[in-house]
Amino acid sequence: MKKLIAYFKESRQEMKKVVWPGRDTVVASTKVVLVATVAAALFLGVIDFLLLQGLYLIF
Repeated sequence: MKKLIAYFKESRQEMKKVVWPGRDTVVASTKVVLVATVAAALFLGVIDFLLLQGLYLIF
């Protein structure tokens, strides 16, 4: 039990050392992730559509 308590104490001390990003950084990163996700989805959707149309031409 002592090891578990020591673990949580050490974890808490380490969390105090963490430098958390500011609101502006988080918002900017979120925008990048959303734009990249939408771009990837559109790209894959177009590729899927083209491959499907190609299969319809073959069969």
